[in-house]
Amino acid sequence: MDGKMLARLGAIVFVAVAITATVIELNRKEDAPASSPAPLHQSAYDPLRESQRRCQKLGQKALDDTDCLRVWAETRDRFLGRQPVPAGPEGR
Repeated sequence: MDGKMLARLGAIVFVAVAITATVIELNRKEDAPASSPAPLHQSAYDPLRESQRRCQKLGQKALDDTDCLRVWAETRDRFLGRQPVPAGPEGR
């Protein structure tokens, strides 16, 4: 094989690969456009959310606030899907 024939063969192979890649790309299904995630359902007023904000504003003082400790426990239970533990009788 001389150099001229080898160049022609290389060009033919290159064109064949280019055509194959083009056909594959044209037949590929379009990906659905990435839609923004639907916002989570939020009620107009969530007392737990308001309590969390209050505790957040307290900063370091929230560690000594019993209401904040209760709110954090309730938030943790809600996140983990646990049922809140019913409070026992007050007289014991």
